[in-house]
Amino acid sequence: MNKMLLKKDLKEKRELVNIEVDRFLPRKDEYPKQIHKAMRHTLFAGGKRLRPYLLINTYLLFADEIRKILLVAGAVEMLHSYTLIHDDLPEIDNDDYRRGKRSCHIIYGSDIALLAGDALLVYAFEALNLAPIDERLKLNMIREMAIEAGHSGLIAGQMVDILSEGKKIDKDVLEYIHNNKTARLIKLPIRFGCYLAEAPEEDQARMEKFGEKIGLAFQIVDDILDVEGQDKTLGKSTGKDVQVKKATFPAVYGLEKSKNMARKLIEEAKNLLDPYGEKADILRLLCDFIYNRKF
Repeated sequence: MNKMLLKKDLKEKRELVNIEVDRFLPRKDEYPKQIHKAMRHTLFAGGKRLRPYLLINTYLLFADEIRKILLVAGAVEMLHSYTLIHDDLPEIDNDDYRRGKRSCHIIYGSDIALLAGDALLVYAFEALNLAPIDERLKLNMIREMAIEAGHSGLIAGQMVDILSEGKKIDKDVLEYIHNNKTARLIKLPIRFGCYLAEAPEEDQARMEKFGEKIGLAFQIVDDILDVEGQDKTLGKSTGKDVQVKKATFPAVYGLEKSKNMARKLIEEAKNLLDPYGEKADILRLLCDFIYNRKF
């Protein structure tokens, strides 16, 4: 198995999720057109679909029929896209580009971008509600997504991130920000993949640890890329974290230590996949991609 196979598999599964989400959402010319165009602008602007991909490939460790889980995977991506639209707003990260294209608020204005993000958040829950899965499981997943995205999860991480700008923070605050802001929305699809496949509790616990490690590693690499990456490659502005003195791993630990931390987390994550043998090869490749990515 090699990088080309990972690229091919990513593309195939991304297309499956895109088709499912495209069918689910209102058409872009449906009245009122502006909100539907704005929703689709960021959602279909590209992107790796990492979170749906993690959900699908976790599921495939224990089961094999992915058609019934695609709307759940799409719900996770809609939730993620909502966070991107809101992150880019002038009042938060003030980014003009996302995934190589103009940010939603640059094209449609901050007012419509705010509503587009809100709409995607609501549609994420509607998609979960309509997914062809067990009703009791569905109710639990809706509850968990609300907790992870809410005031004690993603919003808490975003809030402390905003409050920490321009301040000297300690390691505990840094980890609080990124465990909530990034890692929780990477662990969530992994957990959902386990639920949907009815994985044993021991495997669910193991994969939860896997998600914690790759989630934190992903954020560390993201912070490093803001220092060392290129705008054109990343598809978004770089160097902004330093300018506004955001709470990042390189700011607290330095670049080299941050790289070593990410490397260690990735190796630990891959070790957790040992019990699954060849079935986990694609997830191992994904771990390497997270560490070595340039975009």
